[in-house]
Amino acid sequence: MTVHFIGAGPGAPDLLTLRGRDLIARCPVCLYAGSLVPAGVLAHCPPNARIVDTAPLSLDDILTEMQAADEKGLDVARLHSGDLSIWSAVGEQTRRLRALGIPYTMTPGVPAFAAAAAALQRELTLPEVAQSLVLTRTSGRASAMPERETLPIFAQSGATLAIHLSIHVLARVVEELTPFYGPECPVALVYRASWPDETIVRGTLADIETLAARAPMARTALILVGPSLGAEDFRESALYDANYDRRFRPRGER
Repeated sequence: MTVHFIGAGPGAPDLLTLRGRDLIARCPVCLYAGSLVPAGVLAHCPPNARIVDTAPLSLDDILTEMQAADEKGLDVARLHSGDLSIWSAVGEQTRRLRALGIPYTMTPGVPAFAAAAAALQRELTLPEVAQSLVLTRTSGRASAMPERETLPIFAQSGATLAIHLSIHVLARVVEELTPFYGPECPVALVYRASWPDETIVRGTLADIETLAARAPMARTALILVGPSLGAEDFRESALYDANYDRRFRPRGER
């Protein structure tokens, strides 16, 4: 028996890895975060599978389900939205499983920031504009941010920022970032990227609050900030430069 943690992607059921799909199809038990994982992903579950929405459950309840499956020798597909590596609450579950001696695997998924970038049709790292992407959030009721992980500290780098779970404090985000990026810095708000009701609001630090007020979004909306969101006069990458000497394309070969 194994618990298979699977990143179920940002929303669209077809933004699921083949490995994730195949694992779901062979697990007789499926635990999924119903508030975030689309029902379409559950179509891959085998007939008569035990399907449990974990949204109303506590951590203890979830582990009880896993232990019950372990006692019966039944593999579990544990679905989380996006990718497992960030804000998934997987760490606390795997710690419990290690203590219980229950084996598990982890299968990555398409993260929300990647789906948002695709929806915006933008690359988040551009030559000599931005070469770093910071995934962060602001302090919330569930957990505070570490002391040195603040927006002003990250903003000093000029990197592209992907700020999660912070749309409810957009005014504070704008206030803290404007001194570093300037009022004309591009901003994009992306709500439920890849879902049928996907919503995008584009603006700048100067006007994004006004624009956001016309299209209210829930707290799961992602805030993207940085010059890469609007740059058009950036230098082309050396990756495909005919005159750049590369291992797989030595200079002079055509």
